[in-house]
Amino acid sequence: MDERRRLSFGGVADLYDQARPSYPSALVDDVLEYAGVASGASNRAVEVGAGTGKATVLFAARGLDVLAIEPSAEMAAVARRNCEGYPNVRIEETEFERWRPNGHRFRLLFSGQAWHWVAPDVRYVAARASLEDRGALAAFWNVPDWSASDLREELGEVYRHHGRDGDVDDPMNPRTQSREEDWASEIAGAPGFDGAEVRRYSWPRDYTAAEYLALLGTHSACLVLDPPQREGMLTDIGGAIDARGGSFRMQFETLLCLARAR
Repeated sequence: MDERRRLSFGGVADLYDQARPSYPSALVDDVLEYAGVASGASNRAVEVGAGTGKATVLFAARGLDVLAIEPSAEMAAVARRNCEGYPNVRIEETEFERWRPNGHRFRLLFSGQAWHWVAPDVRYVAARASLEDRGALAAFWNVPDWSASDLREELGEVYRHHGRDGDVDDPMNPRTQSREEDWASEIAGAPGFDGAEVRRYSWPRDYTAAEYLALLGTHSACLVLDPPQREGMLTDIGGAIDARGGSFRMQFETLLCLARAR
């Protein structure tokens, strides 16, 4: 795991909160139904990697008591601000790898945009220790659907020109592939979990050049570049968007990856 990338978000916490999109309400509906919360089961949930609270507020608004875990002090500060209206949210500033449930068991563990940043040798063991039997694990990500983008070739050329076309761990790279194909095999090898399932939600968003560059500026692959390389690449990406009239439509997919504790 690239520690520089994992720890890069705190320095852009406010920009992250402004530029990153939220999640579809249908996803929240499906997670609650899958976890059995909507049918009157326990309403306690733990969130891994709360960030600035984008997913936190969606689940808290449905009545869940959310214990939100976030390692970055800067991100946690923004999350506390965003969750001020939800007394059912408690934010704990620590890494999930170091956190202990202290005898508590949760019906739901959810993680938006963060599950891949938890150490692979720890995440499923720690998740199982915090969940009730048959409790639900829900990890989800917003990712561009590059197959539906008219700017894929132009933006891909910018990445190639700057030597970044091989960075397939960057979801904003037009050559990046979906995480969906790995989920079933990952859960098959995860201790204490089964029933891997993936659901998808498609939605569009229009971006001006400035808005899209702000979004890129919250992604770790961009944040860890040397400043001259980062500025040069962002300038060229902005130029590609301006050449298309100054704005474009990005089609996103939210991937919801589900599993049950056994």
